[in-house]
Amino acid sequence: MKSMKKMDTINVVPFIDIMLVMLVIVLTSATFIAQGKIPINLPQAQGSTEITQNLKNIEITIDEKGKYYLDKNETTLEALETALLEMPKDTAILLRGDSKSYFEKFIALVGMLNKIDRMNVDIEVEQP
Repeated sequence: MKSMKKMDTINVVPFIDIMLVMLVIVLTSATFIAQGKIPINLPQAQGSTEITQNLKNIEITIDEKGKYYLDKNETTLEALETALLEMPKDTAILLRGDSKSYFEKFIALVGMLNKIDRMNVDIEVEQP
C-alpha cells in the first residue's frame, strides 16, 4: 500500500495566472468605460490650455466621417442649430473634432454658431 505524500506548500502558480488574466480584463474594460465619449483622434495644437470641466455645458463632436453629435447623440447641422437656439446664449459649448474629419464640416459648424451669435465656444485639442 502506498503512503500519501505530505503537502508542505501550496502551488500558487495557477492562482497567479488567473489573477493576471483578470487584471488584463479589468484594465482593458476600464479604459473603455472611463472614456465614455465618441472615439475620435483629437488634432494637436501648440500652446493650448487645459479645458476645465465646469466650463462645458454641452458638447458638439464631429467624427472622422463628418457626422455631428450633440452630447453623444447623432444629429444634423440644422437640428443642432434648432437645439442651440432653444438654449440660453451664454451656454458654454465644447467643440470636439476628429483630426481626420472634413474641415468643411467644422467650418459649417463654426459659421452656424456665428450666425446664431454663440460666442462661449471652446475647442478641445490634444497637446503634443
